[in-house]
Amino acid sequence: MSARYLAETRNFAGTAYLFFQPAEEGGGGGREMVDDHLFERFPAERVFGLHNWPSTPLGTFAMCEGPAMAASDELTIELSGTGCHAAWPHLGRDPIVAAALVIQSLQTLVAREVDPLDRAVISITRIQGGDAYNVVPERVELWGTIRTFRADTRERLIGRIKEVVEGIAIAQGVQGKVRMAAGYPATINAAPEAAIGADVAAEIVGEGKVDRAPEPCMASEDFAFMLHERPGSYIWMGTGGTGPACRLHTPDYDFNDEALPLGVSYWVRLVERLLPAAA
Repeated sequence: MSARYLAETRNFAGTAYLFFQPAEEGGGGGREMVDDHLFERFPAERVFGLHNWPSTPLGTFAMCEGPAMAASDELTIELSGTGCHAAWPHLGRDPIVAAALVIQSLQTLVAREVDPLDRAVISITRIQGGDAYNVVPERVELWGTIRTFRADTRERLIGRIKEVVEGIAIAQGVQGKVRMAAGYPATINAAPEAAIGADVAAEIVGEGKVDRAPEPCMASEDFAFMLHERPGSYIWMGTGGTGPACRLHTPDYDFNDEALPLGVSYWVRLVERLLPAAA
């Protein structure tokens, strides 16, 4: 239902902008829209987002107040040594051993240097080095991500990762280099807008089917860039299902079309709540 149609039927008074965000996964479409002066061109006072959530039952909603989804930064570690024959490792400097030590040591940063009441995840997701059974390679590359909620935790972990890699590299006689690519900031729901969104969801499905205090998610969302510019909130809409068909970002995913009327109702009711028509 278009904003124009709603206005003609006098369901609300004011202007509602519908933002269609491109390249949400990895491309940072929200960041590009903000950098392209989105809010100067379309001066919205608040912003709201919705994401289907197949792990929760159809007909339910969940709304965090405060941190909802984590910041995500990409990590690349290069360890360079001296290649040699596997039979004579003493003639080289083995970056694979150094990489193993780095991976183990990075896990202690969260376990021993992050407040247990805070949340953080460091995951190494790729190891590449060598192409033969009997040759110690001269270079190993690691990829991974850092996920955090608090800005100070984020900055501290980035600094400590560099120190750990450099320290292990020195101890192992190899060269260590760390590159960070800033990803998405944390998705933080403003308390007033979170309450409004949850109230609207309760009007649709009933209070008993709205979780107002779900656990935050360690995945990331680039709607966060908009929330850094305007107050707002990001709600999860349950779409139900079991098995592979309900797993997001997989080839097997199958959206539950029965959720469509609920999503449309949420947006319509939200606009009516925020911009009530004159009596």
